[in-house]
Amino acid sequence: MAKDMREPIESGCPDPWQYMHPTMRKNFGQWKYHDHPRPGVLRHVAYSGDEIWTVRAGTQRILDVFTLRKLCDIGDEFADGYVHFTLRSNIEYMVTEESRVDPLINALEEAGFIVGGTQNSVAMISHTQGWLHCDIPGTDASGVVKSMMDELIDEFRNANMPNRVHLTTSCCQINCGGQGDIAINIQHTKPPKINHDLVANVCERPSVVARCPVAAIRPAMVNGKPSLEVDERKCICCGACYPPCPPMQIND
Repeated sequence: MAKDMREPIESGCPDPWQYMHPTMRKNFGQWKYHDHPRPGVLRHVAYSGDEIWTVRAGTQRILDVFTLRKLCDIGDEFADGYVHFTLRSNIEYMVTEESRVDPLINALEEAGFIVGGTQNSVAMISHTQGWLHCDIPGTDASGVVKSMMDELIDEFRNANMPNRVHLTTSCCQINCGGQGDIAINIQHTKPPKINHDLVANVCERPSVVARCPVAAIRPAMVNGKPSLEVDERKCICCGACYPPCPPMQIND
């Protein structure tokens, strides 16, 4: 297998080799088995006899720079300076000696992070963060995730479930959200209230009609002006009509 890193390019995924733990690179594709010594800890054993101990801790989906620096400082001091973020916003640290596992876990827990999320646990919730960039969520998924994980944190910390459980939370019911065993959608509860005086000047009506996922919007003349109307029997209150037409506001 080639040892050289590929030349950097301006698009696409970065070369993962440069971010891998050296022991992982050395034994790539040559792992004999792995086991689960305790919740939040994985051990991989290579045919060469090398071992990698992985400690997993939960983090929030949206990381501020101060938290990220703290996580990196822990990795530099108590691990080998290599980290891996999972699809569900967990951070993993790799060490090559079992004796370094407990000090690493203690440092993470003292800093306020929860170690867990392995085997038969409730994994960290996969969610969107519509409150930062999205026009159409009924409410933000991040706040809902925080509330739920506060209640489920013991199920993340331990591995007592009958099987592994994946939860997802979507800001709205038509756009975002990952795959999960249980999906929780956050949505509006009322159809849009239309300011008919502004529609003709602001909205490109065919685009608004096309944006509706359930064909609940159609052109209409209101007070002698071109506007839009909503079939409230079809409307799912998703808010998708608002970005192309701000006069169609949903105010719950």
